[in-house]
This record gives sequence, C-alpha cells and structure tokens, in this order.
Amino acid sequence: MFVDEVEIEVIGGKGGDGCVSFRREKYVPRGGPDGGDGGRGGNVVLKANNDIASLIHLSMQKIWKAKNGTQGEGSQRHGASAEDLIIEVPVGTMVFDQKHEIMLKDLSTNQDEFIIARGGFGGKGNVRFKNATNRAPRIATPGEEGESRQIRLELRMIADVGLVGKPNAGKSTLLSRLSRARPEIASYPFTTKSPHLGLVQVGLNRSFIMADIPGLIEGAHQGVGLGHDFLKHIQRAGILIHLIEPLPLDGTDPIQNYRTIRNELEQYDAELGKRLEIPVITKADIPEAKDLCQQFQTIFQVEPLLISAVTGEGLNQLVNKICEILRPQSSF
Repeated sequence: MFVDEVEIEVIGGKGGDGCVSFRREKYVPRGGPDGGDGGRGGNVVLKANNDIASLIHLSMQKIWKAKNGTQGEGSQRHGASAEDLIIEVPVGTMVFDQKHEIMLKDLSTNQDEFIIARGGFGGKGNVRFKNATNRAPRIATPGEEGESRQIRLELRMIADVGLVGKPNAGKSTLLSRLSRARPEIASYPFTTKSPHLGLVQVGLNRSFIMADIPGLIEGAHQGVGLGHDFLKHIQRAGILIHLIEPLPLDGTDPIQNYRTIRNELEQYDAELGKRLEIPVITKADIPEAKDLCQQFQTIFQVEPLLISAVTGEGLNQLVNKICEILRPQSSF
C-alpha cells in the first residue's frame, strides 16, 4: 500500500527533575547540598532515507513521543539525557505545521535531518541554589515539558523524468522496459493506483530516475478522480515525457487527449505548463501511430518521438534525448 500524506502529533521528551539532596557522611559535618540536575528529554527528529518509499509506517500511529530524561541524584549526579526519537521518512517528504499552515522543512536529500520537536531541559538540583545567604536550599526545579506539534507530512516524489498521459497510455510498460521497476500492468484504465520510481541505467556510470505518474483525467486539477494526489508528484519531475496513445481503447481523439492533459497541468500549476516536455507517441508497431505523428507535427509544429515499448523501437532515441537534456556536457 502506498501512502503519501499523513498527519501526526510529535512530542519531545520531558526533562528530568532536579534533585534535593544533602551530603551526609561521617566526619563531614554540614556537608551541604549536593542534588544534581535532571537529564534533558529526547528530541523528535525526522530523517530522510532513500530506502523508504512511502509514509505507510507512520499512518498506523498518530502520536510519536520521545523518551523523558531521568531525575538528578545526590552527590551531584546529573540525570541521563534521553536518546532522540528518529523517525525515518522518504526522500522528498515535505513537513508542514498544521496549526499555522506553513512548511517547516523539505527533506529533499538522503540523510537530511530536522528536529521537529525539541526535548525539555532538565530541572536544576538544589546545589545550584546554594549561596552566601542560603547555605542549605531545599528547592529544586522540575524538568521542562518537551515541544508538542501537530504536523502533516506530504511526500512528493523526486525524479529526473516524469511520465504523464491519459490512463492506459503505456507509462507503466515503458517504465518496466527501461528500468528494473515492475509496476502492475493490464489492459484496462487506472491499473496504476500510485506513482512508481525506476532507475534507468545508461552505460556503466550514467543513470536517471524515472517516475510513472498514474493516468490523469479531465478535471484532475480540481481533484476529480485522484487528481491532486497524482499531480503533486509531477511538480518534482525535471522533464515531462508526455505519452500519447494513437488508438485509445475508449475511442477518444489522441490530439484532444493531449490538449486535455496539458490543460490539467497548467490549471494545477502554471509552472508545469512551462516545464520542458518531450511528446512521445506510443505503440509505433501499429499504422495509426505514424499517421498521428504526422498529424501532431502539423498541428503543434513539434516533431514527437515515436516508440514501441513492445518491440523496442525508438527507446534508445528517447533515452539519448533525455540524457542530452539532463547532462548536455556529458557523453552517453
């Protein structure tokens, strides 16, 4: 199961209380106060991890609390500070404060860390209050409470290339052909219910990340279907590969389908409308694909690529074009 948004409460650990204690040893009269400070409470820390692909492990638990520091002791022994509570999240997780509706952190790099709730300081022992006028203080302070926050975690996948298009346009098939990803594939719309990432290896030391974004439909920018859930992942993609099916199963017009998806992207985020896009016509092994290629070029004055994920036609050309855009100075 893929989960890309959760709301949780995070609470830092309470600091340990300070200690009231007096030194009492034989042959040491008037030993004086010797109560130690309490230990600090643990912080709650969010940490990005490339090996985690979803927020599902956080969806089953709504409250995450770090451990408390321990109380101070006599002989000026300080209490132990608690260990931090590390919560691992996928790379690309954005952290929002629910109360103020502001973004606190974008964990966009592997091993990025962010203290989301600090633990409280430990209380002071009575040795801290000794002075010239009060040689035997009998007071100590309690430990501070840790910070508490209601937060929303939102995962937006980070990829070099995002595959977009109508349902059943061939995105999952292309991803599985170019990478080691194995998304579910079938002959009916909306097979893909969640984004998939795949690593496309080019030669020995070149690669890029490709994301299969589930099929978009008209009205997606208004949340129709799972529009918002899908569209937010496209915002992280550097290049958009727009797949156009020449003979849709539902009998719709391929050119109109292309315009519909373009409109949905622009309505959701104006920047997506300006994003570099490579139009690609799929299923080159059928006659309608070549006819559509000529029609597309005539209407939009752009020459689309023609590929077949089944036969492999045009795949090397597509990969090389992506590499040229991503690393224009490199040789692939």
